[in-house]
Amino acid sequence: MKEKTIDYILRATWMGVQKMYNEEAGKKESTMATGFALISIDPEEGTPSTALGPKMGMEATSLSRTLKTMESKGLIERKPNPLDGRGVLIHLTPFGKEMREFSKSVVLRFDEAVKEKISEEDLDTFKNVANTILEMIQSKKIYTTEKIA
Repeated sequence: MKEKTIDYILRATWMGVQKMYNEEAGKKESTMATGFALISIDPEEGTPSTALGPKMGMEATSLSRTLKTMESKGLIERKPNPLDGRGVLIHLTPFGKEMREFSKSVVLRFDEAVKEKISEEDLDTFKNVANTILEMIQSKKIYTTEKIA
């Protein structure tokens, strides 16, 4: 049997996690993207909308669609940023805070389940490898940014 590529292992694992999170979120008529956004918003101070995309690793158009859906479901409200007249702060509503707690519990349960099955040493190795791969990607150490003719 062919050895699976690192790319395949990462992609298949992430797709499995994403499917699992979406199934859990679906129990509350939500999605993984909404849950991730809820966790990324400061529950007390709110979060500038411009900071949310980079924090979540989402493109502006996808984030905009997610925020619009969250607002229509009563999870968030947009308020003017007192420190930046042009900016907007995203605040959680009471329902948003409730759903944020649900989302956090789903993520923490996943962490617990993995930690029950995998040794601390293996998890440390996994984290080191994943962080090294991420650093290689972010610092452009794999491919050049030049266009290929």
